[in-house]
Amino acid sequence: MVLFQYVVMCLIFGTTFLAIKVGIDAGATPFFSAGVRFFLAGLILFGWMFWKKKANLRLLLGKEMFLTGFCLTFGVFASLYWAEQYLSSGIAAILSATAPLMILLLQSRISRQKLNFTAWAGCIAGLAGVVILLLPGLTVSFNKLWLIACFVVLFGQIFYASGTVYSRIVIQRFRETSPIALNAAQMMHGGLLLFLLSLFTEDVHIGTLFAPQASLSLLYLIIAGSMMGHTIFYWLVSKTNPVFPSTWLYISPLISLCLGHFLYNEPLTLLSLFGGIAIIGGIILVNLDNLKKVVNQRQRMLPTVGDHR
Repeated sequence: MVLFQYVVMCLIFGTTFLAIKVGIDAGATPFFSAGVRFFLAGLILFGWMFWKKKANLRLLLGKEMFLTGFCLTFGVFASLYWAEQYLSSGIAAILSATAPLMILLLQSRISRQKLNFTAWAGCIAGLAGVVILLLPGLTVSFNKLWLIACFVVLFGQIFYASGTVYSRIVIQRFRETSPIALNAAQMMHGGLLLFLLSLFTEDVHIGTLFAPQASLSLLYLIIAGSMMGHTIFYWLVSKTNPVFPSTWLYISPLISLCLGHFLYNEPLTLLSLFGGIAIIGGIILVNLDNLKKVVNQRQRMLPTVGDHR
């Protein structure tokens, strides 16, 4: 189930960078459209969980939900949506792939434990693979706004790393609460913060959200990107560790490349193939210890010779 959910999450998140770009290019206001996406997704999910009596309104008042929403939704997506006005979706995906490395650094800082060579090698290999993967298609004009947007995306990944590590603590603290309800609550907080930011920084024209491309992009991001993708991510954090679910950031550019090749006849180069191999290798190295634990657990569960239970 963990592997299946991980694959589904990677497929969903592999398309969201492009979906965001499509909506922004169609005229959607970045902060406001992000706020609509996350607040509506959170409201629908929380209402469903409340109806099933698996969530209560007190959950929305907890500081844990506010802090998680501030990091995982507001901090990450305010920066990403703003930056994609000036960056391609591919560049944004590459820069976002720095998150697992930041998570490892943050975890090692908190636990005061040195990272082993394998973990470092995996992060470096995965990040190098992302760069190699999209290298043939990168056409960038180096202007001031482009450079600022790059740093903004990188800054957003600090929020992502902090929120991912903190969400693990929150999940442990709320063991009896469904991860779906926790995810919904934090998205509502993040969405409200995005609305607040939009109120002070943007001239919102709500009509732009009803343009065909903008509305389809928003609908896809609400249902697939937020309601499904982020819920699966939160569930995987609760079942594994903060680093493993975040390795989708290595897979998303590979998915984007394949979609472009098969649906839009974009070239698939030898460099892209090498990049894909490096990405998969990096993911295996980063999670090698976890994979060994899973294999050992399964071996202990297998019956020994002569065991007829």
